[in-house]
Amino acid sequence: MNTRLSMARRILKLLHPEAIPRLGAIVYNQVSSGRMFQRHYELVAGDILRYCSKGHLLDIGTGPGWLLIKLHGESPGLRLVGVDVSRGMVAKARENMRNAGLGDAISIEEGNARRLPFEDNSFDIVVSTGSVHHWKEPVTGLNEVHRVLKQGGTALMYDLISNTPLPILKKAQQEYGRLCTTIFWLHSFEEPFYRCEDFEALAAETFFKTGSTSFVGLFCCLLLKKSPASGSDAQT
Repeated sequence: MNTRLSMARRILKLLHPEAIPRLGAIVYNQVSSGRMFQRHYELVAGDILRYCSKGHLLDIGTGPGWLLIKLHGESPGLRLVGVDVSRGMVAKARENMRNAGLGDAISIEEGNARRLPFEDNSFDIVVSTGSVHHWKEPVTGLNEVHRVLKQGGTALMYDLISNTPLPILKKAQQEYGRLCTTIFWLHSFEEPFYRCEDFEALAAETFFKTGSTSFVGLFCCLLLKKSPASGSDAQT
């Protein structure tokens, strides 16, 4: 459902492709290798490891796979799987894994959040970075996250939002400079990002029922927990 988006952002969402085309994947891979992106992957990896430092992790919308490389470097005991709807991104992520010497250690698969290619109760933790606003059916996607999570598992959905608090922007400006922060701010007008409160409210429409948000760098993180006492089939 996209009813929590403004009319303008709903139109953006309709026009915005879920899968980044092959040329776009090449450009995104290059851009995301820059300092600002890499610093945020480090911050997100550190945040994830506060919740889960071993077990089986799924990264939805893994893009070039930089986050998985960071996670492996910090916690080699994690079993890491990335999935992306873009064939070009999957190819680029696999290339990055090979270049990092991790081609056999980290699995990258093609798949859509609406129908994840994994069994029920497969992962201890599911994460996503900068992806949820692309999803055409976010509630369906989050219910799929619930399905593949083990009972008692955690989901951490990191995304940019359209109403980033001023103190967060000022802190980013101090670290990355005025130009980078201004470009980020302008970027928030061209993609169908949620407002923070609407991003958090998505949880109520899913099997998770509740969620909470916090900030990790410029990312708003939606924290979701799967009840230890119920599986997704018990929620339907």
